[in-house]
Amino acid sequence: MENKIRYSIIYAVIRPEITERLSVGIITVDGDKLSVQYSRKKLNVLKQLYTPKEYEAISRIIRNDLQNIDSVDALLYLTRYSNNLIAFSPIQDIDTSNTGINQKWLYNNYVQNKPTA
Repeated sequence: MENKIRYSIIYAVIRPEITERLSVGIITVDGDKLSVQYSRKKLNVLKQLYTPKEYEAISRIIRNDLQNIDSVDALLYLTRYSNNLIAFSPIQDIDTSNTGINQKWLYNNYVQNKPTA
């Protein structure tokens, strides 16, 4: 049996000219199940970095639009798509057998920046 989780990190692009970005969420794929998690705290930080109109666009995409992703193909499209407000990392695979890595671990390490033991 294959124990694999796939994931893509959701970034808010702060300054595209120097590729400055902030990880605000993660999309994980476990078999056929896609899950989107994001940090409300980091979204609130973005209010101070963007105009109100830009912030509303980012917030809508992360809070609503991404919740409707229903296939890996849709996620693959997003990882190739990029604009000046939001970007997605390429999909990564992790073999989870005997590693203790799970969706919570990924979120804590890549979004919350709180490494777990």
